[in-house]
Amino acid sequence: MSDELSPSPESGAVQDSPLIRSLRSALDAAPRDLPLRLHLAQLLLDAGRLDAAVGEVAVALSQEPADPEARALMARAMGGATPAAVETPGTTSAAPPQQQPPRPAGFDWVAAEEEVEGVVPPRFVAPRTPGTPEAPLAADGSGDPGGASAWDVEAPEGLRLADVGGMQEVKDRLEAAFLAPMRNPDLRRLYGKSLRGGLLLYGPPGCGKTFIARAVAGELGANFISVSISDVLDMWIGNSERNMHEVFATARRKAPCVVFLDELDALGAKRSRTQHGGLRNTVNQLLTELDGVGDVNEGVFVLAATNVPWDVDLALRRPGRLDRTLLVLPPDRPARQAILRYHLSGRPIASVDLGKLVKITDGFSGADLAHVCESAAESALLDSARTGSVRMIGMADLLAAAKAIRPSTEAWFATARNVAMFANDGGTYDDLLTYLRKSGKL
Repeated sequence: MSDELSPSPESGAVQDSPLIRSLRSALDAAPRDLPLRLHLAQLLLDAGRLDAAVGEVAVALSQEPADPEARALMARAMGGATPAAVETPGTTSAAPPQQQPPRPAGFDWVAAEEEVEGVVPPRFVAPRTPGTPEAPLAADGSGDPGGASAWDVEAPEGLRLADVGGMQEVKDRLEAAFLAPMRNPDLRRLYGKSLRGGLLLYGPPGCGKTFIARAVAGELGANFISVSISDVLDMWIGNSERNMHEVFATARRKAPCVVFLDELDALGAKRSRTQHGGLRNTVNQLLTELDGVGDVNEGVFVLAATNVPWDVDLALRRPGRLDRTLLVLPPDRPARQAILRYHLSGRPIASVDLGKLVKITDGFSGADLAHVCESAAESALLDSARTGSVRMIGMADLLAAAKAIRPSTEAWFATARNVAMFANDGGTYDDLLTYLRKSGKL
């Protein structure tokens, strides 16, 4: 039909066709439906709506940076250019522009409806396998599945400590205190090295503690269970303790297995400050489970992470439990370069000086660096939408984003400095004091 895109009499703006409006409505209900978004981008591109198509493809690339169809659509929308690789100073990435494809003369509505049939799912309906019950039942017949089958056991294949950029001191500490004894059981027995206890990772938020825990699991070739307070805490008396026990029961069956206790200050808060009796009982249950490490829990390795180790119950940190502590600091220069390269690799960029960007982002966490790349991409996208001319993400965008974003680690160091100076009982925070002196924060 000829009225697929028609100017509005009031504003002169281009109106969406009914099919495109339907696809946009479907995306509002399922924003992470990548095939549907790419189909909408294809229709917009075929209709000559370059700006709108680039916007949809940019969202798709932010979800799946390496998706070949999304990258091909972006290249087509930009006139044949391909997303540039990260460059060193003095290099260029400009590609010769190509002619835009001609706008189709007509539109086959019947073919379009057949093409999207089955692609747009019913709203608010979760898919399930035919023949399975609507939801699993617990042993007591209640709607809460509970039990060991409710815990997701992952196998982080391919992920190793070598995939963690920089942080060599952290890797060395992990190797000496945790990995080498586990990989060499004969040497461990020779030197009388015990596997009792676990490792507590602490430091400012967004610096990769969870990623390091997954890398340790991959290094050991072990399964991985991540546990947070929302997984354990339950409103019914006794269920929280049962959930905590089931975590370790599952880990024993799946050994070798790494149990990662995320936000330990919530799971194992100081009982003297806890008013809720159920939470105190959960901490007691966790202490009981940790006492089994190295005996009935052979092959179960416990890692924990927290931003506020001074709020963790002292009993959790006694020898035989989480007795080894490792400070995870903001990424160093090699780590920042690796993080920035990763977050820029799936985006159209030009003439980016990584060395300069790494230098001005000292003190940024990994999450801060990801935010810098995201903000720069938003700036370029908005500028392209306003001018009608698609452009690459440039160094100016990244520098402006880095200047506008304040490192999220500053507030943490302000608190940690007081703790390290005035509450360093037994030298617990000696490594933090050393870093504060070296960095001039003390």
